[in-house]
Amino acid sequence: MTNQLSFTKHEHKILPNFRQKINTAESSEDLKKFFVYTATELFEDIFTDKIKFSYDDIALMPETPPHYVLHQRLLDSEIFTSVWNNSDLPRLISHLAESTMNHYKRLAKNPEKAEKKIRR
Repeated sequence: MTNQLSFTKHEHKILPNFRQKINTAESSEDLKKFFVYTATELFEDIFTDKIKFSYDDIALMPETPPHYVLHQRLLDSEIFTSVWNNSDLPRLISHLAESTMNHYKRLAKNPEKAEKKIRR
């Protein structure tokens, strides 16, 4: 039996700021941006200096589950895939994507709420 790495403490570190950002998002583009920035922050916290991450390494995909896609560069990285396949990192990223999608759907249902936020 193999041990699975857990990065829950890293998740707890980024969640408060993430929640604050998505709660104040004014558009679906804001939500996409906040998801990418938060996921990248999580990756950087976990991998420290082993991998250099960029904005294009992950994207929110509202149309298709699991609602995110990883850049092929990461999937080709032995360091990244080793951690990805032997940890709770996929669950953490899925959780971020699900939370983002809940707000995404809410914004789509109530575009006038977003308009009110913009006008403030």
